[in-house]
Amino acid sequence: MPFIPHTADDVQAMLAAIGVPEIASLFDEIPASLRWTRVEGVPPGLPEMAINRLMRERAAKDAADLCFLGAGAYEHHIPAAVWEIATRGEFYSAYTPYQAEASQGTLQLIYEYQSMMTALMAMDISNASLYDGASALAEAVLMALRANRHNDAQRVWMPAAVHPHYRETVRTIVEGQGIELVEVPYDPATGVTLAASLDALPDAAALVVPQPNFFGRLEDIDALTDAARARGALVIALVNPLAMAILKPPGQWGDAAGGGADIACGEGQPLGVPLAGGGPYYGFLCCRREHVRQMPGRIVGRTVDRDGRAGFTLTLQPREQHIRRAKATSNICTNQGLMVTASTIHMALLGAEGLARVALTSHARAHALATQLAALPGVMLRFGGPFFHEFVLVLPRPVAPVLDALAGAGILGGFDLSGTYPELGHALLVCATETRTPADLARYAAALEQILVA
Repeated sequence: MPFIPHTADDVQAMLAAIGVPEIASLFDEIPASLRWTRVEGVPPGLPEMAINRLMRERAAKDAADLCFLGAGAYEHHIPAAVWEIATRGEFYSAYTPYQAEASQGTLQLIYEYQSMMTALMAMDISNASLYDGASALAEAVLMALRANRHNDAQRVWMPAAVHPHYRETVRTIVEGQGIELVEVPYDPATGVTLAASLDALPDAAALVVPQPNFFGRLEDIDALTDAARARGALVIALVNPLAMAILKPPGQWGDAAGGGADIACGEGQPLGVPLAGGGPYYGFLCCRREHVRQMPGRIVGRTVDRDGRAGFTLTLQPREQHIRRAKATSNICTNQGLMVTASTIHMALLGAEGLARVALTSHARAHALATQLAALPGVMLRFGGPFFHEFVLVLPRPVAPVLDALAGAGILGGFDLSGTYPELGHALLVCATETRTPADLARYAAALEQILVA
């Protein structure tokens, strides 16, 4: 952890040297109404020895539970070679490759990542990644508002079937800029967003289309894309990148004449990034060529030198550090380089066929589990229709105690939807990936049955 050596006397001496009475004076340009004197929920500081003990105690609580919890973070098999290579010193300690002559390896890797992501999404351009899926969606919303020159509405259609944490993140980032997020309801019978529901809403500059959506359901992406186009709105695809190995990619959505989605974004964690205590993850962002000047982050380009040898460099860096402040598209400071390194290696090892096999196996495991669980007394699937590797169950009793009981049996049973979607009742979002065996599915079904009959 970082060590801060300054004593109280040191701090006072430094303040006196610059003629400032207190540290708070250094931030006097921030209006008092925007300052927080104390952040709620943050415990008081602890000495180093106590922190070390606390972290050891918390680490000891991590157990090899069977995980059926998805909701945006997914357990997938990661070949051992991925992180064996990613943690080599050449990659592990690499920083932002500003000096191209000293960073050709890192730059080439990011270029390969961009090439793979554009192929996976069937899009023209990819940047070098963002912080996570939620902030990538927020940046995509801002990008769409800048890029849509034919619709000046400062609002975006945001389906209720988008991950609730993503919606909260987007709202936090855009609400101070006078941008309105118009909620698009989901169909209570199917759990998907109906294109006809846009008819009753005011015009917007863009529509977010999740695929699959937060309930795991597959949206009618062609109908939604065409409906948005008819209203002069751009289309932002929010997708699971692994699912794109077997589903129609964003660049092919809608009427062929429309050219697909305008922007594709999402969370890159399913591509070789292990589950951890809150991250780090990374966000990906792709777009059509005509929107590249509005893309946040940075892009690595490829060229050749006078001898015909390939060379790589950072290009199109639309940040205030590199261009005039008024023309900056974002204050995104860096990309998640190490996570992108792992994803690039992961995709290269599996290839298109391997990614498709992982996606298909995850799909098969989820459907097998859904069949077993829905056969239990009092348990039913909430929505009909196709889903990828997540589905919603309705239980005959409150979800939280059931999840606690499952946890006691060494099973992470899913995500309780009753807090974010109370209208669904005792609803539970369950996920199964290729890492779950038939024996794992049977164990979950047996444990849930025992809990429900107790």
